[in-house]
Amino acid sequence: MADELPVEEYEVVVVGGGPAGQTAALYTTRLGHQTALVDRGGGRAAMMQEVHNVLGVREETSGHEYLGVGREQLEAYGCSIHQDAISSCRWTDDDTVELCGDDANYRAERVVLATGFSDVQPDPPLPRTGRGLHYCLHCDAYMFVDESVYVMGHSESAAHVAAIMLNFTDDVDLLTRGEDPEWSEETAEMLDTHPIGVVHEDVTGIQNGDDGWLEAMEFADGSTREYRGGFAMYGAKYNNGLARNLGCDVNDDGTVAVDDHGQTSVEDVYAVGDLTPGHNQVPIALADGAKAGISIHFALRDFPRDSDAVEAAGPVRSGEVPGIPDDLLEQAVDFHTYD
Repeated sequence: MADELPVEEYEVVVVGGGPAGQTAALYTTRLGHQTALVDRGGGRAAMMQEVHNVLGVREETSGHEYLGVGREQLEAYGCSIHQDAISSCRWTDDDTVELCGDDANYRAERVVLATGFSDVQPDPPLPRTGRGLHYCLHCDAYMFVDESVYVMGHSESAAHVAAIMLNFTDDVDLLTRGEDPEWSEETAEMLDTHPIGVVHEDVTGIQNGDDGWLEAMEFADGSTREYRGGFAMYGAKYNNGLARNLGCDVNDDGTVAVDDHGQTSVEDVYAVGDLTPGHNQVPIALADGAKAGISIHFALRDFPRDSDAVEAAGPVRSGEVPGIPDDLLEQAVDFHTYD
């Protein structure tokens, strides 16, 4: 029972350990707020075979390695990291949020939701993700310059991604896998006027090289077509259950509505990264997390006190500063790299 689990109390709890969630936790921790990152593990970033479009990060760095370094940094600054799955949440009588996990409940003054989304995979999900099956055009199109490429799907977005890939290669097929196309007449005309092969036969087999990368696909009509890789375009399932439970506004596409700093429609609740509208890119997720972390700091920081607080309590005394909690202060002193 959730009520029988131990309760961990923090100023800030971040749910989700991808780039956006880690960055939000990084900022709130370094800015002196007791922060917990609760991460169930997995996620889109963790599955990246290589990290692309992030300055300072080498291409051969995997998502798992990249996030692992992030967790090490957070722990060094004093952030509490919990591997736990949050199944529900609720408002408490004192207007804090309690997040209910499998191992503990986490209570916070501010909550950051970084739960992202899951790509809807083709059924069956072939070829293997990262070795010929990709989901992010802006991350991975560069990998397929002058290569044979497929786009899998039967929607408007699948057709347009196939056309976009013509900016990178002259060998593009659109695979509907036996599904009836859902694109408009205008899009059908676009496909007719661009060198895109539309293949309606279903995929029956995959041929991989010794390195595991896709080499070719086999089709129900007995044909075989060579591909270096491609993209599956079947939509996304946003992990917005916690946001809905807390009363946050959710857009028609499933994203959570936020302002420029990640604040949702509910005070003290933020959303960042792939859970929010915009491009699904690691650098954008990093910026989202940073902006939310700074915004939370402005709301939580002790100083300067406003005039009403000074009038009620008197001038700030030297014994009341610094405002950073003792445990984070000690962690910061130990961390200093300029000594």
